[in-house]
Amino acid sequence: MSGNFVWRDAGRSVIFRDSGIHDAPQVLSEHGMERFELLSTPRHLERAAELAEAATAVHEVAAGAPASAVPEAAAALLGSVRGPILVALGGGRTVDTAKAIASVTGTRVAAIPTTMSGAEMTGIHRLPAGAESQVRALVRPDLVIAEPAAMTSAPEPELRASSMNALAHGADSLYTPFANPVSRITALRGAELIAAGLDQEPTERNRESLALGSILSGYAIDSGMFGIHHVVCQTLARTLNIPHAPTNAAILPRAMAFMVPRAPDGLQPLATAIGTDPDSIESRLLELGGNPPGLGQLGADKSKLPEAIESMLLRPELAFTPEPPVRDELEQLIETAW
Repeated sequence: MSGNFVWRDAGRSVIFRDSGIHDAPQVLSEHGMERFELLSTPRHLERAAELAEAATAVHEVAAGAPASAVPEAAAALLGSVRGPILVALGGGRTVDTAKAIASVTGTRVAAIPTTMSGAEMTGIHRLPAGAESQVRALVRPDLVIAEPAAMTSAPEPELRASSMNALAHGADSLYTPFANPVSRITALRGAELIAAGLDQEPTERNRESLALGSILSGYAIDSGMFGIHHVVCQTLARTLNIPHAPTNAAILPRAMAFMVPRAPDGLQPLATAIGTDPDSIESRLLELGGNPPGLGQLGADKSKLPEAIESMLLRPELAFTPEPPVRDELEQLIETAW
């Protein structure tokens, strides 16, 4: 690891630094964002008093709301955000809410992630409920302030689930029609860093590796897009009302095993990056995820599964998967993760 760095890319800046949250007011000012409104949760605001004091307004997103609540959270705040710059401090739900608001208001967004959601690196997000017709464009944050310790501060089970969510971003991008040399390089390096970090003892873990792996994987999916894994996970989380990161941890091993015969050119390098072979990719991902709970243990309502699968089959992104799965195959894949 090279430590702190600045990555400038097509109008976006990524500031990767140990003291990112503490330095955020100064960094924002250096990037022409000194007058900003702050979007966060009560828990994160307690740890960022200087940032809150520097903001012209502070908007709270209810703590504990599911990721599927982004359209409602964004709609509720649309009339309150008035400034030209919105800074999101928090996990994927908070960052995606800021992006959703900005897609209507034209506000510039800066993201300070506190998880490995990858939302800070993408222009992929849901839209404010009831305001879809007002959307100008999807939004990618102009500035990312990434503090490795903050991104990887969750307890071990949650950290592994978040890491699988991050690894899935790169993995799912490897076999789409939009995969390219840069997206593949960043996806595979991201997977390598995440796997290496998770293999270390928690007390000795290189958290910079995990955080950088997440950043690279987020870049990869933004460039290469996604296929079966994210179609399944996003739909299950929304329809069955289960948490996003643990859903990814449960599905990823099965989805990658399912894709091995369909996309060997993408999955062979992925298996190598995480220290295994294609035939063992499922067991290796289960190991990296800490043998995560199944969908049933997450509280999924199996009676809603037919509805979820119907929605998956209607998602246009499913066609980005080589040999797109049919209904029976989706049912079987999900059943193995139950």
